[in-house]
Amino acid sequence: MAEDGVLQEPALFTKVTVYSLVACAAQFAVGYAFALKWGNKCSTVDRWVLVWLFYDAIVHFTLEGPFVYMSLVGNVATSDNLFAELWKEYGKADERWLYSDPTIVSLELLTVVLDGSLALLLVYAIIKDKHYRHFIQITLCVCELYGGWMTFCPDWLIGSPNLNTNNWLYLWVYLVFFNGIWVVVPGLLLWQSWKDLRRMHRYPKKDR
Repeated sequence: MAEDGVLQEPALFTKVTVYSLVACAAQFAVGYAFALKWGNKCSTVDRWVLVWLFYDAIVHFTLEGPFVYMSLVGNVATSDNLFAELWKEYGKADERWLYSDPTIVSLELLTVVLDGSLALLLVYAIIKDKHYRHFIQITLCVCELYGGWMTFCPDWLIGSPNLNTNNWLYLWVYLVFFNGIWVVVPGLLLWQSWKDLRRMHRYPKKDR
């Protein structure tokens, strides 16, 4: 809209913006509740790992899953449902998510099916203290880091034409924070696996 000949910028915070941020917080809260319920016998560190894994799986299945479906039958921009509105909000920061970008959809297919399943398998491995825990943990973390790299590197190489970094919300919250946690947390879990595997090698359990 124009007022006195001056073009007005669209409102930064809308109802959809608030709903989107609340939905993300609610997903984390559910993950936290699940970790408390099923990880009560785990160490404090592993309970926090479970919080992340439940949150990770919830996001992959309940948020990215609908994105994949909408992208395969059409695209987010022309869809009209609650999940489409959430993705349209994120699309203000990265418009590739609006129009079924082949690289993004390919990565999200892998993320939903493989990463989501690995996260739940890792939950089981931690709770049941399975021997394959760190194999699954390392595999999942590498997949998450690969997904993050391939999400942004192709666009960076052509000058980031699809990324909107003109304001702090889109840059620091949508792009940096919501993508950065899938770099920082997998990196920390890889470090945890490295330390635990090194300790097990140095101090192997005695044969029973």
